[in-house]
Formats: sequence, structure tokens, C-alpha cells
Amino acid sequence: MVQGDPYLSDSQNSAVAARVREEIARRRISRQRLANDARISLSTLEKALSGHRPFTLATLIRLEQAMGVVLREPAGTQATVVNDKPGHAPEELGAYSRASVSWLEGTYLTLRPSFGDAKAIFAYCTEIAWDGERTCLSFRERERSDASFSQQGSVSVPHLSGHIYLVTNSSGQYRMAILSRPSITGEMFGLLTTLRAGQGSHLTPVSTPLALLPMSAFAQPSLGRVLAGDHNHEAYSAIMHRITGENYAGFVG
Repeated sequence: MVQGDPYLSDSQNSAVAARVREEIARRRISRQRLANDARISLSTLEKALSGHRPFTLATLIRLEQAMGVVLREPAGTQATVVNDKPGHAPEELGAYSRASVSWLEGTYLTLRPSFGDAKAIFAYCTEIAWDGERTCLSFRERERSDASFSQQGSVSVPHLSGHIYLVTNSSGQYRMAILSRPSITGEMFGLLTTLRAGQGSHLTPVSTPLALLPMSAFAQPSLGRVLAGDHNHEAYSAIMHRITGENYAGFVG
């Protein structure tokens, strides 16, 4: 251990170990694969998961980077977790507990067609994390080239539809993404319904294919307006075609 690299507390270590085991099972990967991706030894991972040696902060950061998920408790939530009263989301968001949706937390590469160039793909990041004050998942967008249009809001996970909803409500003005549950590799596909800015103050309602992928899906993701010729453009375009081609979403009429 490097001097100054702290260990997690017993309660933190138990929570992180449970989350890592859940991610391994959900993704159907081996512990060796995870250790390789995180650039740690299998022995270190095994001892931490079994409770024989706590996670260090450095190991935790490497695991978060490898899996593209947040393993540390956001500020303001530790007390509720320690008291074993994590709370539930409001009924209108699905009344879920944090434990039941923890697999959604993380940072996602977000792709949709560009509104300004029919051949370009617009790429940015979406962070999903637990909001301790509101007791629900929240999301926020970052790394957008049009930063003034970045959105943030609530995440709805109802049991009935089997889909995930990212909802922005700004003074009664709504924007919503409807996404499939994550695949084995953590991808979510669906539609975004929003307003497209036109000339002057003119706004037009539009729907467009939308994909959220773990940041680890691309070693060097391209962000902003990704044009033909970019090293990720072909792969991004193939992902866009999957959404309607594999019936994750459709357009009627």
C-alpha cells in the first residue's frame, strides 16, 4: 500500500464488495477479467471481496474506471445507509429503493443523431447517481459542446413497462428519454423526445434515437459533433442503426 492511500471503513467495504459482486454477476464476467481491466492483481480483488483485506481508495478508483460505475457513496447519503434506511423514490418515479437500482449508477457515453448535420453523431456524457436528499436517482449531462442546453433531472424506473425514463421538468417544460433496461454489456437504447431550436425563438418537438453506453465501451471516445472521418464515426453510426434495426424503438407513420 502506498503511504497515504486510506482503506475503506468496514461498512463502506461491505457495501462496495456487494456492489462489485453484483456487477460481476450482471455482466457475466470473471473476477480475473475485472482484475485485468482494473489493472490490479486477482489476489487483491479476491481478498477485498471476501473481507480479508479492505479496499483502498486507489483500488476503488481503478474499479470504478474499469466498470464505468460509481462505487463510492455520494455526499449526504452515508448517514442514511449506515442507519439502514436508504429510502425509496417517490411513487411517480417507481417507488424503487437504491439497492434495487444501484446497477444504473455510473457515467455513460450518450449518442444521438446531430440536429444540425444529418451525417453527424452528437456525443456527450450522462451521469446517473443517487440523490440522497430527494431519495431517487438523478441524471445530469456534461461534456456537451452546446453546454447551455445540458439537461438534468430525475430517473424513473417503473416495474410495469420494463423501461427507464430520464425526465427533465423545467418550469413545466418537459424533455424525456425512454430507454431499454441495460444489456449484459450495460448498453441502453431508446428514444429522446425534446424541442429542437430553429430560427429565432422557434422550437419544434422532435424524437430521435438515443443510446447510453458505459464509458469503458470506447478506449478513446469522441465527444461533441462527430463527423464522418472521425475514428469513432462508423462505430457510432452502427450503434444508432441498432436502435431501430433491432426494434429497441420505432417510428409509426
